[in-house]
Amino acid sequence: MYSNLPNLILAFHGCDEETYKKVLYEHAPLRPSHNSYDWLGNGIYFWENSLSRAEEWAVSYCKRYNKKYPNEEKKKPAVIGAVITLGHCLDLADYGSAEILKNGYEILSYELSLVGQEMPVNKDVKGNRDLLLRELDCAVIERIHQYNRELGKDGYDSVRGVFIEGKPVYNESGIMEKTHVQLCIVNPNCIKGYFKPLEPNKYWKVV
Repeated sequence: MYSNLPNLILAFHGCDEETYKKVLYEHAPLRPSHNSYDWLGNGIYFWENSLSRAEEWAVSYCKRYNKKYPNEEKKKPAVIGAVITLGHCLDLADYGSAEILKNGYEILSYELSLVGQEMPVNKDVKGNRDLLLRELDCAVIERIHQYNRELGKDGYDSVRGVFIEGKPVYNESGIMEKTHVQLCIVNPNCIKGYFKPLEPNKYWKVV
């Protein structure tokens, strides 16, 4: 009853300059991610209200790409702003979402056991404790989407999650450097428009 989130929010998508130009100047849509390790399932990813986190991700992505493909044209980082409504949202910050995830896990576990397959596993990358490859979480969320389709129920338009990530901001802190809110947009109609993020006018206060 309360899973529809009516407010418009600002979100940011880290990418390369080529994607940035295609979306803003040629009005091409952002393509959804379909990786098996996507943290919130398959869809179009944004950082909620965090331009700086999107910028950091874009820089990191372009560095990895340029290192992996040294003979290709160098990618340059960029960020796209978006105005979004989350619609019918699987909000993992909401207490009630835990039961939905547990049900999805149990269905997936039962079905895979029938065919003798093992459950996917969340994995770290080179010892990173943040479990950057979340194949289990992705599979569970995708199974929840499939379950809704099977029952003819209204599916989720988006998935929202809060992630505690990175190193402590100072010694013995419980607050981590890269803590963020991530959005996965399943229904592209949730995206009401894209924009170029602006630098603040230094002569005025930021509001």
